[in-house]
Amino acid sequence: MSAIAPRQQLVLSQLFRQLAHGLPVHAWGLGLLPVVGIGTPALSAEYVNVSYGALERSIPVASLEIYAQTGIVDQDLAGYIRFLSPEQRPKLRQILLARADLSHVAVSKFLDTPQGEILLKRLGAVIRTDATQTGFYALRGALVLAAARPPGLTLLNVLRQFPTHSLRIDLGRSLQIAGDVEKLVSQTNQVTTALTQITQVVTQDQDVTSLADLRESGTFGWRLKSLMVTDGSRHRSFPVDLYLPQLRSTPGSSKLLAAPVIVISHGLGSDRTTFAYLARHLASYGFAVVVPEHPGSNAEQMQALMTGKANQAVKPSEFIDRPLDIKFLLDELQRLSQTEPWLQGRLNLKQVGIMGHSLGGYTALVLVGAPIDWRQLQNACQREADTLNLSLLLQCRALQLSQPLNGLQDSRVKAAIALNPISSGILGPDSLRQIQVPVMLVAGSADTIAPALLEQIQPFTWLTSLDRYLVLISGGTHFSTTGEAVPGSKPLPIPSQVIGFNPSASRRYIRAFSVAFFETYVANRSQYRSYLSVDYARAISTPPLDLSLIHSLSADQLTQLIKTSLMPSQKSH
Repeated sequence: MSAIAPRQQLVLSQLFRQLAHGLPVHAWGLGLLPVVGIGTPALSAEYVNVSYGALERSIPVASLEIYAQTGIVDQDLAGYIRFLSPEQRPKLRQILLARADLSHVAVSKFLDTPQGEILLKRLGAVIRTDATQTGFYALRGALVLAAARPPGLTLLNVLRQFPTHSLRIDLGRSLQIAGDVEKLVSQTNQVTTALTQITQVVTQDQDVTSLADLRESGTFGWRLKSLMVTDGSRHRSFPVDLYLPQLRSTPGSSKLLAAPVIVISHGLGSDRTTFAYLARHLASYGFAVVVPEHPGSNAEQMQALMTGKANQAVKPSEFIDRPLDIKFLLDELQRLSQTEPWLQGRLNLKQVGIMGHSLGGYTALVLVGAPIDWRQLQNACQREADTLNLSLLLQCRALQLSQPLNGLQDSRVKAAIALNPISSGILGPDSLRQIQVPVMLVAGSADTIAPALLEQIQPFTWLTSLDRYLVLISGGTHFSTTGEAVPGSKPLPIPSQVIGFNPSASRRYIRAFSVAFFETYVANRSQYRSYLSVDYARAISTPPLDLSLIHSLSADQLTQLIKTSLMPSQKSH
């Protein structure tokens, strides 16, 4: 996941779309801006001035408030409402009254982070004070004050707390930003559609109807063992959940197996329960599944940020500590398998696979041979202040690390699945080309945090490993494959609209393909290769979350697809 909480990720993308329609509403969406003290503002905005070049129109805040609360359109607002469709009008009321459930401490702490300041600077260039100065500080104060006062962080409350007589929206600049957003969304959708259509006409002539359904549980029972491990050399302790398979197909047998090992690395703001559903599923197919919780980038770290106990969402050192966590964990499991009777003979640490989500996807790719590319990262982060790729704000944190860094790859890891990984800036083409083991990238076309086109589809073209796969979920989001909250766990709550439509379908896809991939490349059972086919993907695809499996895609082919996606807009000009 990125260093920005999920709720803010969604609202930011909505913000630019709303500004594109001339609606200065959703400024509260950044939701996290610091000031000193919580006093009463000397002024509050009475007008929202929308400017476009030399033209400017004013909308009284009182008119917006009356409309939001009663639906009544007064004379001052009538001239603007007529430009909205009947479908857009109730949405405007919802936007004006929608409340972000964030404390003023959480609001303040977020913008203490580099990511928050960058986002606020971008928004401050669009929303200005009545003196046409940047709205950075005014917005910062208004948002924190709104979060501290009833009814909380709503747009109307932000307007009440805005410390100038009016605020100005630069519609020209907002349209430019919105256009860039829509361009990226459009390109992603059209490339996704094109790739889906290509796979529809491809057939491998395989009879998949007779194959067992890998979305269903396997034949092994399992039990859960929780551990706490400590790496004294790094003064770092972290909990681990170990799912151990047991045969249940032989009545009366207690035979224990030396099982291939799969490690799952969670994303930022998650914990070791986020993919418990997948750990249980893989264990039912005979894998020993190991799920560490990375202490500097888990849900507890994000909660500490939101309550004022931490001053950053993630430390730059997490880019190093995460792969080192897993390397140490594999060493520790090797030691325990020799000293602990309950683990002796249970693990085959010569057959290890890695799966990770978001920041965990980066972790997985590093472990199988993709080093941090400092030159690529520096070049990418020169555009950080203007990027629409929110995950780049997290990747650029790695620039604070000491260079060079070696020894993050682990030769015990034979294959990797990266779900919605962040990779374009911190790894890049030269890095990903160094991976020589089988890799599967999973992307969702509706991912607004690590955009599929930038972070998975294009990086897929950089891979040169012989066995590489791109799983594309049309309509999938950054969180489509994450599991439901487990009782007793404390992951950050993710709104249903951020998770997206029918996540259970996406989880079923990952159940099937993770088993097929790890059985083939970690357990070395070649009979499962039949599942890694276009035909099988098509057979289990459930509209509207269409599933596609791509085996090969060159950079030239992707460039042509992108050019084709731009043709309609070019013709329109």
